[in-house]
Formats: sequence, C-alpha cells, structure tokens
Amino acid sequence: MKVEIDENSGYCFGVEFAIQMAEDEMAEGQELYCLGDIVHNSMEVERLYNKGLRTITRDELKELKDCKVLIRAHGEPPETYQLAIKNNIELVDASCPVVLKLQNRVKNAYDLAKNKGGQLVIYGKPGHAEVIGLTGQTANEAIIVTTEKDLEKLDFSKPITLFSQTTKSTKGFYQLKEQIEKRIVSEGLLSIADSFNANDSICRQVSNREPHMERFSQKHDVIIFVAGRKSSNGKALYNVCLSNNPRSYFVESEKEIDLTWVRPEDSVGICGATSTPTWLMEQVANFLQQNEPVSA
Repeated sequence: MKVEIDENSGYCFGVEFAIQMAEDEMAEGQELYCLGDIVHNSMEVERLYNKGLRTITRDELKELKDCKVLIRAHGEPPETYQLAIKNNIELVDASCPVVLKLQNRVKNAYDLAKNKGGQLVIYGKPGHAEVIGLTGQTANEAIIVTTEKDLEKLDFSKPITLFSQTTKSTKGFYQLKEQIEKRIVSEGLLSIADSFNANDSICRQVSNREPHMERFSQKHDVIIFVAGRKSSNGKALYNVCLSNNPRSYFVESEKEIDLTWVRPEDSVGICGATSTPTWLMEQVANFLQQNEPVSA
C-alpha cells in the first residue's frame, strides 16, 4: 500500500502565525488565555492546553482583568478591544493580516452603503468567529447569507454590497452571486451595474487549494481527509475530495480510521484543512503503514 501526505495541506499562514505567537508567549512562563479555540482542531487545542493555553468564551472574557489574552487568526469585533482597555487586559493580537484587511474593507463599504440606503451582505457561517468580527465592523447590521434560501432576507429594491468569509468555498460564492443577479433582474427594480457590488474576499491560500485538492483526490484510490469537525474550511475541502473520489473519508484522528476502507494494493492520499497540523497527518500516515491490510 502506498501512502502519500499532501504537501500543500496543513496550516495556512494565519493559523501558523497565531500558534507560533501563543507558543512564544507561553515559553516565557506567563499565563495565557485564548478567546475561543485557537484553531478548529481538537487535537491541536489539546496539545496547546498541555503547554498552558487556556481557552475562554466571550462571557468569561468579561470577568477577566489584569491578564493577557490572545486574539486568534479569525479576528475580533471592535467591542473586544474596547473591553480589553476597560479591564486592563493585554491583547496578544494574532489576527490574520488577510482578515484584518477584510475587516477594513467591510467597515468602509458599510459606511458607504449606509449613506446610500444599501445593504452589506456577508456570505459566511452565522456564529463563526471570523463572521462575528466582520459583522462587528457594521454595528452588527450586516446580513449573513449561507444558502440561496437566505436571500429572502435581502431587499432587492436597495443596493447590495457582497463580501465573503475568507474560508468559504469559491464555487459557493459565485453561485450565490449569480442568484443575487438573477433576483435583481427578475425584480426589475434596479440594474445590476447600479445596485450590486460583489467582492470575492476569499483567501487565495484557501481557494487555491480547491483545484489542487481535486487533482490530489483523483490520483489516489482512497483519500483520508484529516480535520476538526468545527472547521468550515475542512468541510468545504472534504466535499471537494468526496465529489472527485467517492472513497474519501473524514477523520479527526487516526482513532477514527476503519481499516476496511483500504486494500493492500491501494494508493492512499492523506490531506487536510488549513487548520490541520502536519504532525496529525503524519500520525495518520504512520497508523496506516503500521496496520497495513493484508490480501485475503
């Protein structure tokens, strides 16, 4: 059985940067809190917990004072920074530069849209950490859409400015864009040119992985996709694999692997999300190689 780990899978720059900042802070022996899971991968969260990183909720943050808190790559809304000042909390800001740039774009677009009576729309997952940070730039007035059904929230007689959560599917974004354009035309109230501004704000480190994942999943008999179940990016990339290779399986760790999935003659590809650590994919590869099935 041949096993290959996809060299393009694993942490994106933003996640890698946040984890490195956390480890650097903890190396100094100081207590460090993290607002939400630093990465959507339970195995990595556990590893960092054992080093001293303590995950807290937004409600718990309100009770903290005179301490140090890490802001993860997903970014945070303005009120988090305001609360930190009020409670004398030192923030270790590991917000991804791509996310910070998008927050500024959303804030500027929201101000313009409000002056023109328009709507700021974000294609994303409600409640996702990055989406919370983005909607915070709009006084929480942005409209979140995930599916075509969510378009019922929009008023097609008013201008629409569309952005995307950075880790959403490129294909999904353009399908939604097309549906909005069709609705504008069918309503016949405004022209697309005058009323609709669509901004593909998906991170290219994410979107470029989709075509690569198509090729990688097609070249192997079996795909073992490793990611945390909370990972939006993981779900999107796994679906790319599954649509190109029906023998694709989603696992959080090697403990979830069923050896009946593979045969001795199979070529097995191991890949993951932007939130999947390399060490975890290597663990999965080692498990397969040590428990290789034998011919009947």
